[in-house]
Amino acid sequence: MTGLYVVLAATVLAVVFGVYRRVTDGRPRAAQDESVRLDAGQLGRELGTSATFVQFSSAVCAPCRATHRVLSNITADEAGVVHVDVDAESRLDLVEQYGITRTPTVLLLDRAGVVRHRIVGAARAPEVLEALEGVAGRRAA
Repeated sequence: MTGLYVVLAATVLAVVFGVYRRVTDGRPRAAQDESVRLDAGQLGRELGTSATFVQFSSAVCAPCRATHRVLSNITADEAGVVHVDVDAESRLDLVEQYGITRTPTVLLLDRAGVVRHRIVGAARAPEVLEALEGVAGRRAA
């Protein structure tokens, strides 16, 4: 009978964790420390004049491909907004420095390179556009 209780408890915990992840993944969260910044030298590419999405990805990450599509579509419609894709496996220095624990993780930077939002998990376009509006100071398309 004890084995049944263990299986039931594990199942309940797995369901609760799954619901939690479904609710929280892909939602922009405001950065806790506004002194954290990235610059063009670290990324090897110029920052956007309004905002920059820095996406940390890995080759075998399916949600990374979906997030890449969402961010590419948004940046194609937005002048001054740039999307930089960083291979997390080859840039372990940045992964460690910015506390990246999962892929995809997207950092939304303002024009000065200050990290304003962090998105962990597959990005959701409406919420990304809302965060971009707050950072870029204008209505995103």
